[in-house]
Amino acid sequence: MLPEKFRRQLRQEAEQWWQEGLIDAKFYEQLNDRYQFRSLEQDASNRFIAILMGLGSILLGLAAITFVAANWQDWSRLTKLVLLLSLFLGANATGFYLWRRPTSLKGQQRLGLGLLLLGALLLGANLALLSQMFHQSGNSYELFLVWGLGVIVMAYSLRLVPLGVLAWILMQIGYWVGAIDRLSGNTWSFGQFWVMHMPLVAAGLFIPLAYLCRSKVLFALGGIAVATSLFANFLSLADKIVLPLGWIIAIAFVLPPALLWSYSSHIWRSTRTPDPFQPIARSLALWGMSLTFFTLSFLGWWGITDSDFSGQANNWQPLIDGVILAGVTGLGWLHLRRDWRWRQPHLIHSGTIALFLLVTAILLIWHIDVSPIATLAVFLSNLMLFLLAAGLLRDGLAQGDRGMFWGGMVLLVIGIISRMLEYDTGLLLKSIVFALCGAGIIAAGLWFERTTQPRSLETGIK
Repeated sequence: MLPEKFRRQLRQEAEQWWQEGLIDAKFYEQLNDRYQFRSLEQDASNRFIAILMGLGSILLGLAAITFVAANWQDWSRLTKLVLLLSLFLGANATGFYLWRRPTSLKGQQRLGLGLLLLGALLLGANLALLSQMFHQSGNSYELFLVWGLGVIVMAYSLRLVPLGVLAWILMQIGYWVGAIDRLSGNTWSFGQFWVMHMPLVAAGLFIPLAYLCRSKVLFALGGIAVATSLFANFLSLADKIVLPLGWIIAIAFVLPPALLWSYSSHIWRSTRTPDPFQPIARSLALWGMSLTFFTLSFLGWWGITDSDFSGQANNWQPLIDGVILAGVTGLGWLHLRRDWRWRQPHLIHSGTIALFLLVTAILLIWHIDVSPIATLAVFLSNLMLFLLAAGLLRDGLAQGDRGMFWGGMVLLVIGIISRMLEYDTGLLLKSIVFALCGAGIIAAGLWFERTTQPRSLETGIK
């Protein structure tokens, strides 16, 4: 169905064309049947009813919460338990009924989806209040992890993307709070076991859900969860308990983008259809490499020593996730061996990505474990940063990809400005650089739109 705004504008134009004699009544009726002009007012009425129902439900919910808070201390444990479970089951049952009921009312399905989200939120309230009622103590991050697990079970059952996004938020809160708690030296628990293996947990929960729901959003969020938790967990190994410090830091920086770039579902299934999520994984890999090069381009970062990681948690279990995902990465790169030829129409391809990652790993290992090379490392990091930006600009122009072009432009400008702010330069030079960057962005944007728009029009005509 086309957007309602377009249909309303088309109806106004069609009525004007009819009055001016440009079209006859028969053609107007054909437009009416095709774009369903008659249902516009009914859709507006249904949307208004849905808004009223939503506002009324919010007020009723606030009234229920206030009533429960006023009588919570006076009720028995059994009454509290029955009330909590009734609210949870009632919200989910009503939401499921409205969401799955065959009807043409979109507002009803949206209300059902809202009630399902309310049921997911009530799940966390039930877990927290029940643990308080039965005096079950625990860490806050464990509550978020269990809560997120319950919500993702609902997402798998109903194949709903909003529930998957909510589960991702809850698990990310639980992971990062748990990671901080682990670094503070607290005792081991099941929640800590979950945190230490979050890369595999996130890959096993969110990636299959993305394929099940055919959601690019869920796949991107799952990829971010895997990459960030893998990076953080490897840094927790950096106290020389398994490998030298340089190797650990190099793997932490290199393995996540290498995994994302080489990702493809063809690793475990044989099919000729392209993986719809591979471009998203590669975009995440480019973002990760951009952040890596930008971080390593600062001279102060290369002053890192072993004492900076002396307070890390000494536990080898995150290495299991690294070994498994490194194996998946190796299989992915073996599958990409056909792309290793250097003479390609694009600058950003598997060969250049492998070279960038290899140089990054060598710099980190050599500087930390062999001999300090801070000046050379900073120079090469800046060089790779600007080469990546230039490659994105060139490929964006060649493919007419606006996102790739502007990504390269932003990366180039941020690299120039950060170098000006890091080093001691005069204000006049800073102002000149800022002015040149601003003028360059405007000129590049106008030139990009002028060179790509006619090409797209020609292909559309053909």
